[in-house]
Amino acid sequence: MENTAFNTAALKGIVLNIQHFSTHDGPGMRTTVFLKGCTLRCKWCSNPESINPKPELAYNLNRCIGKDQCGFCLKECPESAIFNVDSDTKVRTNWDLCTNCGKCVPVCPPQALYLFGREMTVDEVMDEVEQDSSFYHESGGGITLSGGECQLQADFAAALLEEAHRRGINTAIETASNVPWEFMAKVLPHVDTVLHDIKLTDPERHKKWTGVDNTRIRANLKRAYETFPDKKFIARTPLIPGVNDDEEHIRATLEFIKPYKNVVDYELLPYMRFGESKYGFLGKVYEMQDFNPPTAETLARLRAIIDEAFGRTAKQSST
Repeated sequence: MENTAFNTAALKGIVLNIQHFSTHDGPGMRTTVFLKGCTLRCKWCSNPESINPKPELAYNLNRCIGKDQCGFCLKECPESAIFNVDSDTKVRTNWDLCTNCGKCVPVCPPQALYLFGREMTVDEVMDEVEQDSSFYHESGGGITLSGGECQLQADFAAALLEEAHRRGINTAIETASNVPWEFMAKVLPHVDTVLHDIKLTDPERHKKWTGVDNTRIRANLKRAYETFPDKKFIARTPLIPGVNDDEEHIRATLEFIKPYKNVVDYELLPYMRFGESKYGFLGKVYEMQDFNPPTAETLARLRAIIDEAFGRTAKQSST
């Protein structure tokens, strides 16, 4: 497939965060670049701040020092989305009125108001990524694009990965694959390892828990396996008790991926409530408060099924 030359000085994307020294986002030590925007609405999402494709206002009530000591944001907001009630000195946010303009952010001394996401060029991102280059060479690591859904910003993602290869850096992406195929065709030529989710195999259950069925996802994955036989694919399931922690899902996923030799592994990612606090910062409700991580027994039983499918012993899978 023909590669495209990108103008890395001019091309810009919306970056949520750059996380250094990641060890679970691909082989070796990696720098993970989180991009904004997602087409799914997974109820367990640990990065709700990544869903909106544009920079998004957040408010941490605990940091606010109140209108009596500060109050600058009350005067700065053009939509009157920030307000105060007499019973409390701390400000509140009317999220229905907020336009995410960010004018309140620079006037907030305690940084109770801040933006998730900022515009960056390819060169700006890569210059930060390359600060960790010595760790990549020692560990076999590199850059990983994540999100949100990194392939929604297809041109920017492809340009980042192409530039990483030009600089001799290994590349990986984390993706749910719910994007137009044209986006994947643009990004995947520049990827060494594709870590992709298979959240649920049943279309109706997939729609219930993520907001969309899995028709496009499955079609994209099959096409990707067949179109890019030289790429390494690793399937992953974020394991949620009562949602997909059953043998039926695991065996159906194995049936889907095992015909393809370039799908080299299948990983289970135990559900954790890491992102719960961020929902409040964004004025959103976390719907998974009654869910707990899967038990060790459940993980061991399901991983044993995967090990058997890949011809591994338990000792091999733990190394």
